[in-house]
Amino acid sequence: MISRQYLREHPEEVREGIENKGVDVDLDRVLELDEEWRDLKGRGDTLRHERNEVSSKIGQLKQEGKEEEAQEAIEKSQDLKQELQEIEERADELEADLHEAMLHLPQIPDDDVPVGADESENVERRREGFDDLRDLPEEVTPHYDLGEDLDILDFDRGAKVSGGGFYFAKGEGAMLEHALIQFFLEVHREQGYTDVFPPIPVNSKSMEGTGQFPKFVEDAYRVGDENADEIDDDDLWLLPTAEVPVTNMYRDEILLDDDLPVKHQAYSPNFRREAGEHGTETRGIVRVHQFNKVEMVNFVRPENSEERFERLVEEAEEVLKRLGLPYRILEMCTGDLGFTQAKKYDIEVWAPGDDMADGPEQGGRWLEVSSVSNFRDFQARRAGLRFRPERHESAEYLHTLNGSGVAVPRVVVAILEYYQNDDGTVDVPEPLQPYMGGREVIEGGEKVGESAVGAGEKE
Repeated sequence: MISRQYLREHPEEVREGIENKGVDVDLDRVLELDEEWRDLKGRGDTLRHERNEVSSKIGQLKQEGKEEEAQEAIEKSQDLKQELQEIEERADELEADLHEAMLHLPQIPDDDVPVGADESENVERRREGFDDLRDLPEEVTPHYDLGEDLDILDFDRGAKVSGGGFYFAKGEGAMLEHALIQFFLEVHREQGYTDVFPPIPVNSKSMEGTGQFPKFVEDAYRVGDENADEIDDDDLWLLPTAEVPVTNMYRDEILLDDDLPVKHQAYSPNFRREAGEHGTETRGIVRVHQFNKVEMVNFVRPENSEERFERLVEEAEEVLKRLGLPYRILEMCTGDLGFTQAKKYDIEVWAPGDDMADGPEQGGRWLEVSSVSNFRDFQARRAGLRFRPERHESAEYLHTLNGSGVAVPRVVVAILEYYQNDDGTVDVPEPLQPYMGGREVIEGGEKVGESAVGAGEKE
């Protein structure tokens, strides 16, 4: 969350940042709560001081034999105590209300973030890999058709087992997902990342710490209860991204200056209820409820976060460079920045199988495979993430950053569409071949069951 001191000293900057992000929140109400809370705290401090002075005189008055004055002092002390108790109870109520209200205030965008209303005003910073494109079939088969033809993706059986938005990867399709995960992890180890294998269920406190809650409750999968039920800090949720458990590893802890930067990477399955858009967006594995991803999480000194952000973008895009997949880098405008981010770049890979209105001139479409974000101290304040610059100095909030390295299913889409051949097979990018038993080509498998026979595909 943003700091209360910053809110008090720069209310108009906060108001402008909220408006630029398009977030609907009553900032005046938050300011009123803070002002009332500070007023009560000040009155409480005054009463406490006054009561201490009165109490200190009671013994002296009794010693001097001034019983009547001593009794008056006792009664006044009791009155002050009662008044102080009422003020403190009200201050505690306001503190809880103020904390809840602050949770709904978004991060303020950095000054250099382009101002815009929505994704149409994002700014393309550069493209990579389009100068030397491989020869593609005259008509590129979309991944969802190709995956079923090769029997490496099974959507019907995924829906049968778990519902819409789930799928089976099978045979070489499953091998491809495993290969990508291992390849991503290996690349990021080279970049100095330490592996973390996180728990899959996370508690509500952790979701709040990274900013998923309270704003995005409806997108989460709750374990054992309905999303609309009252939420407790210890309730469990299936993680939407490994950012949540890895960032909260050090919640309410103080790291040492020598520890920083901390660079963790974590593979996990991820679970989100988001339904996506109708049409092509919901076909195949572009937008699903469960997907694999490798997440990079950084903890850094505040003065180093801007430089680390740029390096994190390079670390995330490295896997696409090695795979030879064309992609672009987008800077998010304020209206598409997200609730928690101060600055964010998206990395979008090119998938040539489906023509979209906003795709490149070569046809096809862009698929976001990584969002690289600088949260500055926003998450750190929510999760109590601090570091001590020197042993004798006070602890300070550190900065957190993260980026996907990268979302696996959409890279599978790009590989199936960009590396497909005229005969319906798919070339395996060279860096992945060692992770796929030396396979150079995905040739697919034979379908099983009476449905395959009925379709005339088996004799």
